[in-house]
Amino acid sequence: MATSPVFSFTTTADEVATAFAKEIKGKNVLITGTSLNGIGFEAARVIAKHANLVIITGYNDERLKLSEDAIKQDVPTANVRRLTLDLASLANVRKAAAEVNAYSEPIHVLIHNAAAAIGSFKLTADGFENQMGTDHVGPFLLTKLLVRKLLASATASYTPRVVFVSSAAHAAGPGINFDTIEHPNAETYNNFSAYFEAKSANVLTAIELSKRSKGAINAYSLHPGAVFTNINQKEETIAGLQAFARKESNGRPFSQGAATTIAAAFNPSINDKPGAYLENSTVANESVAAHSSDAANAARLWTLTEKIIGEEFTF
Repeated sequence: MATSPVFSFTTTADEVATAFAKEIKGKNVLITGTSLNGIGFEAARVIAKHANLVIITGYNDERLKLSEDAIKQDVPTANVRRLTLDLASLANVRKAAAEVNAYSEPIHVLIHNAAAAIGSFKLTADGFENQMGTDHVGPFLLTKLLVRKLLASATASYTPRVVFVSSAAHAAGPGINFDTIEHPNAETYNNFSAYFEAKSANVLTAIELSKRSKGAINAYSLHPGAVFTNINQKEETIAGLQAFARKESNGRPFSQGAATTIAAAFNPSINDKPGAYLENSTVANESVAAHSSDAANAARLWTLTEKIIGEEFTF
């Protein structure tokens, strides 16, 4: 009888992908936020070694082309497709989703890795606080619009997955301020509080998506570790991020940071744990803050997000 692989803090994305190569083979994966020098790029790179198709996204196609070229240089056999996507614009999300829905292939795994930089108060094109809009509202709409593509990949032995790259920082603070999701307030804004709330929304959405799909989709959230990616190299954010690094010192390498994303997307042993939260490539539900695992909060966030995007999420 085969035993499940054992992962740790130092496990790399390549090691996880190799362990689950059989599960990745033949899969079509869409991953957001794949610019060079990021965990999304690293995840896409290792997935591309085994998958049938990897769709990489970013709001800047020139930068996205750099990522595509780098992946293909490392993995000449990779089947990579670029998709221009700006999660801070609901109109752009709808446009990108329409493009994906025109593809002939189904989508087996949707990985929400993209995130806004932790910075000063800013509104998205639709008037949402930038971090909540980019990290939660945009991904929620994208998932809703691609749900048929996801369901089309289902078989008797396979359940499609949606993965949300959250953070252990979701546990900081009191949880989501539901009032400011609809009505952002520049006077009360705090950049790290906004980050904590957006990451809490990721955890809650994974829980509620799994629940509402009634077994049709398995969703997971995760903490990748304190990884200083290219979106958070501003002086105003580094000190704050280091405060949350804890035992992770000055941040872990991308090769380790992307490992848990791969595990959440492909580990077959978590099929019976929909809505789970992962750390260090293993399920760590005990690490989820009460406000981010509360069923009432998850349902409230779902309903509110449907309201603000003006669309009901149906399966």
